[in-house]
Parts: sequence; structure tokens; C-alpha cells
Amino acid sequence: MVATRSARRSVSRGDTVARALALALVFAWIATPVSGAPLPDDEIAALCAKAEGTWHCGRLIEEAQLKRLPNLATREGITLKVSLYPAGVASFTDTEALNGGRSYSLWDYLDPINAVLLYTTDGDTVTYTLLQRSNGRKVELPNEPKVSPDRQRLVTADFCESRCVNELAVWRVSRDGVRKELSWKPKQPWSDAGATWKDAETLTIEQHLQLCEAFREG
Repeated sequence: MVATRSARRSVSRGDTVARALALALVFAWIATPVSGAPLPDDEIAALCAKAEGTWHCGRLIEEAQLKRLPNLATREGITLKVSLYPAGVASFTDTEALNGGRSYSLWDYLDPINAVLLYTTDGDTVTYTLLQRSNGRKVELPNEPKVSPDRQRLVTADFCESRCVNELAVWRVSRDGVRKELSWKPKQPWSDAGATWKDAETLTIEQHLQLCEAFREG
């Protein structure tokens, strides 16, 4: 199994379509004391190339991240313990089920909003659990989020041929938690797409079109 940052879809790079989404500003966030260490796509792919399944991919990523962020979390058997700030611990325990069960693995630390991102599997389905370290609140996200430059919002783009919600969503970040603020779905499902913040008020959406034929003779 080879994984990219979405860790569950095969992406075919094709033409790029740019779209913009205007957003309003409301809230500011305070920076936090831990330094994030996101893994590049090629390292994720290399780590997960020999994974036995989605949960194992998450564990391999976690092993690398625990070394980069030694004071952020610890693994005790089937339980992942994440330190809260300024004090406390949040525990995430794997469960077993006929479909393979549910597992949690440390994926990344989002420094701008003092939040920890967990790679979460439920059988073969992958989502991400966001934990705010300042208050211990959790929210499940369909894909890996991107933080806006002003640290007020997140964006998720979850598009694929199967096991995706096929939705672009903007999430408001506050001291009281993270909630979905805006969402949009295309009239026809997309096979894949990504979203990045152009600035604090604008998103750029890249739609990756799967090309059946790169070239045609005649």
C-alpha cells in the first residue's frame, strides 16, 4: 500500500481548475509552544509502502512522528496518550470489531491552532480526528485539514471515487471547539481534488482529472 497525505486514494495528476471562495474574518488565535513536524508526501509513501493495511500505515507514520515530537504523545499498547496544554492528557484507545475495529495514530501537530491530528481508521475507512490541546475538544474530519493564514478556519477537500463525502468544507476554529461553517458539493462527483489557502479570505481548489488517454494517435 502506498500512501500520500490523503493516505487512501490514488491520485492521477491532470489538468488543474482554479476556483475561489470568499470568506469573512471574525476571530484570532494564540500561538502555542510546540513545533510541528509534518511529513512530506514522499516520506509518507515510503513508510506506508509495506503496510499491511490502513491502520498499519497510521502506526508507521506515528512511529516517525513520536520521534519528532517526543513530548507531545506516547503509545501504551492499544492506547495513544496526547498531552494537553497547559496540563492534562487525552487518551485514545483502539477497539476491535468484525470489520477490523477502530484505531487512532498520531499523524501531525497543527502548530498555528495548538491542535493534534490523529489518523483514524474504522475498518477500511479513514478519517482524521482533530484534538484541541487547550480544551480537549475533538472533532472528526473527512480528510487532512489545511489551516488558514489567520488561524481562524480549516478547509477539508474530500473527493475520490469511493469512501469519500465528495465535499469541500470550511470549519470555524474557536476556543469553544471546531464546527463546520460552509460546505459545497459539485453537481457531478469529482474523482479527486485539493484545496489550499491563497490568503485568509480565499481558497484555491485544484481538481485532478483522471485522464483515460494521455495521447491519441491519428
